[in-house]
Parts: sequence; structure tokens; C-alpha cells
Amino acid sequence: MTRIVASLIAVMFLLAAPLAHAVQPDEIMKDPAQEGRARNLSKELRCMVCQNQSIDDSDAPLARDLRLLVRERIATGESDKQVLDFLVARYGEFVLLKPRLNLHTLLLWLLTPLVLIGGGVALLFNHRQRRKAAAFDGAAPSLSAEEEARLQALISGDASSEKTS
Repeated sequence: MTRIVASLIAVMFLLAAPLAHAVQPDEIMKDPAQEGRARNLSKELRCMVCQNQSIDDSDAPLARDLRLLVRERIATGESDKQVLDFLVARYGEFVLLKPRLNLHTLLLWLLTPLVLIGGGVALLFNHRQRRKAAAFDGAAPSLSAEEEARLQALISGDASSEKTS
């Protein structure tokens, strides 16, 4: 039992530990402020090899090249916007993990809210249709006198009246 508890505690510590970054010691800038800017920019840029990781987290050689490029641009005195604009011009909007809102990415930004709204409208429509169907099903049509008599005969178990009908 203690082994299980110890294993669970070890797993919890591993899950709680921050993710290791792929930045190598030789990439780190001497100025902490510039290094902080570089790390923030690296977290916003997509690794073109891994595609769902930032270049800050990726071990791919292209991610390393992009990290170095970002640091070179920052060292030359460019602003964060200038660095991002350069990378977008070079690699396209796909290099950003969070694409900018413009005409080309409008569908990307609006698709999720449109799908949610469409799903809500479909659920509302479906609910109303079901409510109408339930109201219609609940109102049983009235029976004629002959049908009423036959029903009573079936309930009472009178088989002779069943055969005459």
C-alpha cells in the first residue's frame, strides 16, 4: 500500500513540475531584460516542425534557429512588434501560435463562436420541435361509441363481443 501511495505522490510531483524549456545555455542573452523579451516572443511563435509547440519548448533544429534569430533581432534593438512582423513576413501568419485578427484570419477567429451559436440555435429548434410533438402525442383522439364498447369488451375479457365486432 505504501508503494502505491509513494508512486502516486511521485507522479503528482512530476505533473506539478514546470515543463522544461528547450532553450540551450549558449542561446541565453547576457541582459536579463532582453532575455525575458526573447523568452516571451519565443512562447508566441510556433515551431514549424512540431507545429503545436512554441519554439521555446521545441528541441527541433529549426526552433533553435528561430530562437537565435529572435535573439539577434532583439540584440540589434528591434521592438517586439518589429521582430514578429519580420517573422510573419518571412514565414507567414502560421508562425504565430495566436494569429492576428485581420481579413485573412477572420474566419479562424469567428468559426468557434459561429459554431457555438449555430449549435445553440439547433438545440433550441430541436427542443421546440420535441415540445410540439409531445403536445400533439399527449392529446389522444377521442374514440367513437363503437370503439369505446369494443375497448370495454377487451378489458373485461369478454371474447364473444370481440368476435362479433
